[in-house]
Amino acid sequence: MDAPPTRPARGVAQIPKVGRSSPRPAPAAAVPPARSPAAPKPAPAEPAGELPVPGPVSPEPSPDAVVIRRTLAEIEPIADKVTSYFYALVFVGHPELRELFPAAMDVQRDRLLKALLTAAEHIDNPGVLAPYLRRLGGGHRKYGTRPEHYPVVGEALIGALSRYAADTWGPEAEAAWVRAYTVISQIMIDAAAEDEQLRPAWWQAEVVSHDLRTPDIAVVTVRPDQPYPFLAGQYTSLETPWWPRVWRHYSFASAPRSDGLLSFHVKAVPAGWVSNALVRHARPGDVLRLGPPAGSMVVDHATDNGMLCLGGGTGIAPIKAMIEDVAEHGERRPVEVFYGARRDGDLYDIDTLLGLQQSHSWLSVRPVVSNGLTGQLPQAVGEHGPWNSYDAYLSGPPGMIRSGVYALERIGIPRDRIRHDAVEELVAAG
Repeated sequence: MDAPPTRPARGVAQIPKVGRSSPRPAPAAAVPPARSPAAPKPAPAEPAGELPVPGPVSPEPSPDAVVIRRTLAEIEPIADKVTSYFYALVFVGHPELRELFPAAMDVQRDRLLKALLTAAEHIDNPGVLAPYLRRLGGGHRKYGTRPEHYPVVGEALIGALSRYAADTWGPEAEAAWVRAYTVISQIMIDAAAEDEQLRPAWWQAEVVSHDLRTPDIAVVTVRPDQPYPFLAGQYTSLETPWWPRVWRHYSFASAPRSDGLLSFHVKAVPAGWVSNALVRHARPGDVLRLGPPAGSMVVDHATDNGMLCLGGGTGIAPIKAMIEDVAEHGERRPVEVFYGARRDGDLYDIDTLLGLQQSHSWLSVRPVVSNGLTGQLPQAVGEHGPWNSYDAYLSGPPGMIRSGVYALERIGIPRDRIRHDAVEELVAAG
């Protein structure tokens, strides 16, 4: 890793102070009282994921966008060097910020810079950019991010780009990136301030049961310390006491329950810090932390279209939650579930699903067992149908989702009726 300078690199612009252009709401308590008079309303479903969902792009990109994309193209082959230098600038210049990050930066090291670069790439597409940044701004509260941190990050970003984008960097590029970062950071700061009035940065949640379904899969049920509003099909980020500041995403495995309990299906993956801790070490009485709910793969109760659901591995968890949601709303729309696994023993929740099928005549469950889950599950769907009156929902490994979207489009289901959360969020980082 290149040694960072002890002062800003030559040519680094001073990032304008952000967070002052609009009045910031009075701060709320970090954690509201455990017994509030009324549970807050569920957060509206927004497009989820680390990367923005596709959206309409301006036919004529702005001058700043053109310059920014040239910079992005130049640094893409050396992204690892840019990332390392970016964090070196942050931590050498402001060592107190190191405590906001996990002890080991294996996955986290890429996420912050990747999010900033992705936002900059969409700077001329406000319909995509604003929801994406608002989601990031609210979600970053759980890391302890404050408005005063944004100028520090901005200076490090400009410093890293100015060092490694030698061919495209200059006064024009610097000015474009400063303008872009000012917009990006202000949206995130405002979103965090608004989110602070609505909910805590995180919830404490006590493990109340730990059901080991297979040697590698556990169903973990927790009790939050205060009401936790969410929608069936959504997911949350979760932190364990064994790996502080390391957060991973898990889907809720049931619709909201009257007792307030939340369940997650967790598969231990190789070198997965959080997943292995939850499967191998978590026990009743342990306390986890939950971030806010997120995700757009929720039931559309405004339509009576059938639901075609593909769940691979532990991706069956949000599918089961949506089945319960349909049942609780008293709907009788057809729901067709294809439950994929590599081996019979991996169909760890098949008895629960078959029990739901017995209780609801509108529900059909088909297990699909194959070592080639990525291809076989979508292929099995194509052997049934027709599906022209169905909305599709996919949850599982990234490869299965990619092949599933392609297969569903090929058999005639329009892309706007295929729902899944962003593949980038689903990579099993552990």
